[in-house]
Amino acid sequence: MSTSSDSPHVTRISGPIITASGLAAAQMYEVVRVGASGLIGEVVKLNHGQATIQVYEDTTLLAPGAPVQLTGAPLSVLLGPGLIGNIYDGIQRPLPGIQAQSGAWIRRGEKVAPLDTERRWHFVPVLRAGADVEPGQVIGTVAETPLVEHRILVPPELAGTLRHVAPEGDYTLLDPVAEVATAAGPREIALMQRWPVRVPRPIRERLRITEPLVTGQRIIDTLFPIGKGGTAAIPGGFGTGKTITQHQLAKWSDADIIVYIGCGERGNEMTEVLREFPEIRDPKSGLPLMDRTILIANTSNMPVAAREVSIYTGITLAEYYRDQGRSVAVFADSTSRWAEALRELAARLEEMPAEEGFPATLPTRLAQFYERAGSVTTLAGERGAITIVGAVSPPGGDFSEPVTQHTQRFIRCFWALDSELANARHYPSINWLRSYSEYAGDVAAWWGARAADWSELRAEAIGVLQREERLQQIVKLVGPDVLPDSQRLILFIAELLKDGFLTQSAFDDKDMYCDPVRQMTLLRLILNLYLKGRELVQQGAPLLKIQQLPAVPGIVRAKSAFGNDEQAALGRLGAELAAQLEALAGEYRK
Repeated sequence: MSTSSDSPHVTRISGPIITASGLAAAQMYEVVRVGASGLIGEVVKLNHGQATIQVYEDTTLLAPGAPVQLTGAPLSVLLGPGLIGNIYDGIQRPLPGIQAQSGAWIRRGEKVAPLDTERRWHFVPVLRAGADVEPGQVIGTVAETPLVEHRILVPPELAGTLRHVAPEGDYTLLDPVAEVATAAGPREIALMQRWPVRVPRPIRERLRITEPLVTGQRIIDTLFPIGKGGTAAIPGGFGTGKTITQHQLAKWSDADIIVYIGCGERGNEMTEVLREFPEIRDPKSGLPLMDRTILIANTSNMPVAAREVSIYTGITLAEYYRDQGRSVAVFADSTSRWAEALRELAARLEEMPAEEGFPATLPTRLAQFYERAGSVTTLAGERGAITIVGAVSPPGGDFSEPVTQHTQRFIRCFWALDSELANARHYPSINWLRSYSEYAGDVAAWWGARAADWSELRAEAIGVLQREERLQQIVKLVGPDVLPDSQRLILFIAELLKDGFLTQSAFDDKDMYCDPVRQMTLLRLILNLYLKGRELVQQGAPLLKIQQLPAVPGIVRAKSAFGNDEQAALGRLGAELAAQLEALAGEYRK
């Protein structure tokens, strides 16, 4: 291939990293097109007209001398109606569109528009011409799905007076629906806008987190809650249930919008996600869950550079819906694979490695990702939130490795998965001794309005589990029979907590989702037995009689026997237990 010496061209290739000459006009993070196929790349280093470019597609058959074309824009995503229900790769190429165009394999240089610019959407204006508009203000709405009313916003950098607003009707994404008079001249607003993925979208202010993200998973909501706008990590070794836990959270959490990022996961796991999510019904509406979900699939066999950017693509889409006043939950599975992509790219860029070969910038990159979560006031004055839950896959389940350690610096909720619990078929396999949440104080008022004794019951349950762990050390040495009944009661109640409260089946229709009211009723049942049983033991009642109360087996079965709408039946079980405990107390009352 003949190329002029002063025209932009490739001079060196190292996997997804290439070096090009003749790019004195290039800017950092500018998108370029490489080779005859127009492979998408991004400038990551500049040096006297030479540019280092990371390419988001397969560079096989690319040769030195291949042309490089500047685009003049940073890597950006298209934002508008049509995002919900779509499945994208790491650089926002729609996988269903690629399949329709070229089949099951993504060809090099494949170009499919992220959004369908020919489809017409029904636009309903909410402002009239002559109104003064500010950045982020809503000028109209579009029914994107039966569950999502898409709000058409004034772009963040735009303010002025509306000269024209389109009447209600059907428009394509490219049709202007409004015109704003600004100091620099008139600006048109279409249903679609563009935003660079590495730049956080602006907000008015950050707010205190006051409300939990209700997930329906008892161990999370009650013991280790996460606030709306918070950050959490799910670390765990192979087979501990990270992906299943995230699926449960994505399905049942009360966020308005779900963004699921499959970042570097195995192809069979991502295939399972892509097959299951379109079939899952939204528990609140009965409609398909995909009517409020965006999927980003970048598997481990896809180009490594696209894996690196998939995180930013997902969080930018989340920010767009947050700016519409929505609560968005982002699930990244997994940030360890993303960090491995950073490590590979850093090695090819010949950067100095840090711990275990990861780049020295790993903590900064993790912080930049997690800090885009938060509960905020949008530019339009509404409340919106982004909650980030990142899965971490430490090799061998070693939580001392760099990704887990650095992640803990930037998150406030840590759900540590345990291989021993997973092997014992205890799911979710969240270890209650290694996990923590710093949001308990933030959401205490919300819980207190629904269960005044939430804080006390939570503290009591954690205390029982911690005391049981210490007693187990003695039991392993001398057996349980040498312990007094007061300590054996703790062992008994801890087992009830594990079997009747902490374990939860994703395949049980009544147990897969537990609303906050039922969570507290179940916990109150077990702890009432503990508190009253402790008094009985002090009065001289043998533990065996407490264990043989007729209502005790019903406590273990209650999570599967009674659904969220069967509170009355749970109340009767509680009354039976109280009556039996009182009768037993009468036998030993002095």
